[in-house]
Amino acid sequence: MQTLTAVAHRGDPYRFRENTVDSLRSALQQGADAVEFDVRLTRDGVPVLLHDETLKRLWGHDRPLRSLTADEVRALTAGGVPTLAEALAATDGLRVMIDLPGLAGRRSAQAVLDVVRGCGAQDRAYYCADAEAMLAVRAADPAAEIALTWTSLAPPRPALLDVVRPRWLNYRFTLVDRELAARVHHGGRLLSVWTPDTRRSMRRLIDLGVDSITTNRIDALRVLRDNREFGRPAP
Repeated sequence: MQTLTAVAHRGDPYRFRENTVDSLRSALQQGADAVEFDVRLTRDGVPVLLHDETLKRLWGHDRPLRSLTADEVRALTAGGVPTLAEALAATDGLRVMIDLPGLAGRRSAQAVLDVVRGCGAQDRAYYCADAEAMLAVRAADPAAEIALTWTSLAPPRPALLDVVRPRWLNYRFTLVDRELAARVHHGGRLLSVWTPDTRRSMRRLIDLGVDSITTNRIDALRVLRDNREFGRPAP
């Protein structure tokens, strides 16, 4: 029987602000198998949870994260932006998919990996982002589990795959069809997709045999998956 990993995108963002401790905890309560969140570095090299380059969209401050220390971020957001260490504590025992937007260089990757290792979370963490970021992660940790994010129908070059050694290929869900799914599986890799939020899209992807779905609607995905696993008609 197919095993589908249900991944909560940035926590549970329809109930709580994305990439916050409350959002992560809500995703756990909704039964997520794993939680995806975004990590960037502050000016003083502290990994924190934030998708955007600035605090403007979520927190109302048009300040680039890279220009702020961790203490300044905490003050500007009233502690709303958790550190990676705080996020790992809030998701204790759960798989975490750490997205690394804008990460460049082994030193930055090492800062993230050091926190994960220091929190004892290396066995439950895996990493996703573009090729540049994943090359940096692989250089910093030969054993890291990687989901290489790919945004083209053209397959990744074999030379890139040989270096990055991803366990997963991570595609925008609209790119995935039966041919692509078969190609990924034939290559011996797992297929993850992001971020379908309608039941119709989720059903299509489940029928295609994807291995993981990252969604903002973790509750809806769990209902669809669990009904199919137990042989009930999907709603």
